[in-house]
Amino acid sequence: MTEQTAEKREQILNGVNVDAVKELVGTLSEQPHLAKSKFRITNKWINGGHNRSTITDFYGGGEDISHTQPFVLDADEPPILAGEDKGANPVEHLLNALAACVTTTMVYHAAVRGIKLEEVESELEGDLDLRGFLAISDEVRNGYQNIRVKFKVKTDAENVARLKALAKLSPVFDVVSNGTRVDVEIEKK
Repeated sequence: MTEQTAEKREQILNGVNVDAVKELVGTLSEQPHLAKSKFRITNKWINGGHNRSTITDFYGGGEDISHTQPFVLDADEPPILAGEDKGANPVEHLLNALAACVTTTMVYHAAVRGIKLEEVESELEGDLDLRGFLAISDEVRNGYQNIRVKFKVKTDAENVARLKALAKLSPVFDVVSNGTRVDVEIEKK
């Protein structure tokens, strides 16, 4: 194999193109304005608790970028909460977002640091008291009181503590753990 062929070979670890991630980090370090991103969805109420979100594009790298296909997510409530169970409920979507983001973050950071992962699985569970959501009690929070994330990772034992720290670099973990200001605006259509 020639030197030139070896140079062109991409370094892939855990399914992550490590060279591409390192190149992105280098670019964003040199040009921080390109790191500013905006992610968007549109949502339309269908009936009862059923609503549908569509994701088509986002802003990143200084430009609007279209996804290769639209992503559609349905949300509803189960019958016990007066819904028709036509999709995961919103708090389940939040657990999915947290699981997906923490997993992706951990896998990407592990790859860049040379940590080989063979398997990654997680289970998430959150405690929510419906008296807050239903305005029955002002003493009960509307959202989750606690969320537990349990990972099972097949890797070398010395990587476990490092992986826990890397998982906490997740943007969704940050939002859920630290809260984010949310501005709500309602206008007549």
